[in-house]
Amino acid sequence: MKTLQALSSVQVGQSATIQALHVDTGFQFRLNALGLRIGKSFEIVRSAPFNGPLQVRVGSTDIMLRRQDADNIEVLM
Repeated sequence: MKTLQALSSVQVGQSATIQALHVDTGFQFRLNALGLRIGKSFEIVRSAPFNGPLQVRVGSTDIMLRRQDADNIEVLM
């Protein structure tokens, strides 16, 4: 069964699909330009220690994303 959760809760090696971006318009444009769009699948490649950033792979692009930003991205697991 698929569940909705924050991107920050996805574990290393898992894949998910973006369902909603709960961010301001400017940041949403930036995420879209980097490939993080609603409906896109991604994989968590690495998680930095001490609540550090997440390395997210969308297609062939790797993005470092702060956890507080990842908390505002809703994904389907």
